[in-house]
Amino acid sequence: MWRTIRIVILLFILATVAQGAWIARARTANWNETLRVAIYPINGDGAAGIAAYVGSLQREHFAPIETFFRNEAERYGLPLKAPIEMYLAPRVDSIPPAPPLAAGRIEAIFWSMQMRFWAWRHDSYAGPRPHVRLFVLYFDPAQRPRLSHSVGLQKGMLGRVNAFAGESMAETNNVIIAHELLHTLGATDKYDPSGNQPLYPDGYAEPKLEPLYPQRYAEIMAGRIPLEPARAEIPRTLDEALIGAATAREINWQK
Repeated sequence: MWRTIRIVILLFILATVAQGAWIARARTANWNETLRVAIYPINGDGAAGIAAYVGSLQREHFAPIETFFRNEAERYGLPLKAPIEMYLAPRVDSIPPAPPLAAGRIEAIFWSMQMRFWAWRHDSYAGPRPHVRLFVLYFDPAQRPRLSHSVGLQKGMLGRVNAFAGESMAETNNVIIAHELLHTLGATDKYDPSGNQPLYPDGYAEPKLEPLYPQRYAEIMAGRIPLEPARAEIPRTLDEALIGAATAREINWQK
């Protein structure tokens, strides 16, 4: 009896969350208003040093993401002058559910529901209601030199982002955050998952450049700057990235 009641309540909550996300997606698809994006910092390692870094974060740390979207929107002729506005939410003292390593469709759907329910439970932000929520887990690069895959969900308009703690990594973190933010808006990856190499032409920021190599920028959803046919490097800052034409179409910036 009580188990049935709990399931009904959970389904009602998930339905309410899903309806809210659908309304938010519908409102932002036309880019008639500035998109509010909230960053929820999390101490991914649980270490005191990481806690200190998370506590030092300011909204200004994420200002380059606003600049990146503003410049790219202007390049595509978007009338909206400030397409996104970044906010910093309070620290979250809980770890969101990790996505399955080798997920089938059912596992992915189940994790998505878990993630949305977790986000609903741990959202203590009291500022303007965000359209997109990004939960950023910070780790010590000395202890964890490689990060697991970050995920951005269009359904729910939220993301689970893994990042490195430290001022020297802030710009690189912003590249990852911008990438996952675009996932929540409907953009798809444009790299070969078997080797992480950008896919031509959609994964190239300037596919008509002559000569083709080296490219000058990374297509943000490809995540790397192609230097040679089989060699590419990760951009250090968002100044080294662009939104390509295919991504612009996916987020409704051009036809």
